[in-house]
Amino acid sequence: MALAADYFDGRSSRRFDVLLHIDGEVAYLTGDVTRHCPLEQLHVSERLGRQPRKVTFPDDAFLIAHDAAQFAALLRATGHRDSLVVRAQRSWRGTLAAAVTCIAILVVGYLYGLPAFASLTARLMPESANVMIGREALAFFDQELMRPSALTLHQQQALTSRFKALVPPIDGAPPYTIVFRHSKIGPNAFALPAGEIILTDELVQLMGDSDAIMAVLSHELGHLHQHHLMRRIIQSAAIGSVTATLFGDVSSLLVTLPTVLLDMRYSREAEIEADDYAIAMLRANGISLTHMIDGYEKIGKQSPQQIGYLSTHPLTSARIARIRAAQGVR
Repeated sequence: MALAADYFDGRSSRRFDVLLHIDGEVAYLTGDVTRHCPLEQLHVSERLGRQPRKVTFPDDAFLIAHDAAQFAALLRATGHRDSLVVRAQRSWRGTLAAAVTCIAILVVGYLYGLPAFASLTARLMPESANVMIGREALAFFDQELMRPSALTLHQQQALTSRFKALVPPIDGAPPYTIVFRHSKIGPNAFALPAGEIILTDELVQLMGDSDAIMAVLSHELGHLHQHHLMRRIIQSAAIGSVTATLFGDVSSLLVTLPTVLLDMRYSREAEIEADDYAIAMLRANGISLTHMIDGYEKIGKQSPQQIGYLSTHPLTSARIARIRAAQGVR
C-alpha cells in the first residue's frame, strides 16, 4: 500500500510530495525525497479529533498523510497500537475511571493524608521557625489591631499565677507565655506557634469570671499542645498548591475559595480538639464545666464582627452541647 503524504525535513518550511510504503519492518519514502527508516524508530502522534496524524523521524523530519482513512489502515497493517494512556483517553470508561481514581486520591489525601502530614511536619518544625512566625504575627497584631493592656499588673499576675497553678491533663504540657493586650476587634484569645497565648482585656471583661478565663486559657493551651496553628499554615499552603494546580491561573477566586472553605473545616476540627483538651484540664483541676459553658454562651451573644475568627469555629450551640455531654447534662 502506497500512501501519499506531505514531507517536511524539519529544517525548513518547504513541503515535499512523497509516497510512503511499508516493506516488512521498514518504511520507505519515494518522490521528492527518497529515504527509509525502521518502523521502531518512527513516532506516530496521538489521535486528536479529525486532525491529521504526524509521523516523526529520528532527525525530526516528519510527514503528514493526505488520507486519514488510508493512514489508519496502514497503521493497522503494521500492527501499530496506541499506548494504554492514549486508548484510555479516547475511552469514556477509561476517562471515568481516571476521574474517579483522581477524586478518590484527593478525598483520601484530604481526609487522612494531609492532616497526618501536617501534624508530623508541625511537630518536627524547628523552634526557630515557630519563634519567627510568632514574632512577626505579634508585631503585626500590635501594629494593626492591638494596644498595650489596660489591666493592672495585679490583675495580670493574678490570672497568670492561677493558670500556672493548674495541672495539665497530659504530661509535658507545652511552654507558654500569657500576653495581655487591649484589642481593636473585641473579645478574643488565640495562641501563636512559639507559645504566646494572647488574651484581650475585652475577653477578660466579658467573662467576668476567673474560672471561665481558665477555661479559655486551657482551650488555647490545647491549641499549642496540638501545634494547631502551624498545622493550619502547612495545610493551607498544601491546599492552595493543589487547588492552584487543578484550576490553573483561571481566576484567583477559583483558587482562593476552595482553599478557604477546606481550611475552615480543618480549623473547626482544631477547635473541637482544643475544647476536649480544655474539658480534660478543667476536670483535672476540679473546675466545673459550667464555667466553660457560661463563657461560650457569652461569646455566642457577640456578633461575628466583634469576634472576627468565629466563622472558622463550630457553632456555639454545638460546642456547648459537647461540653454538656462531657458533663453528663442533656
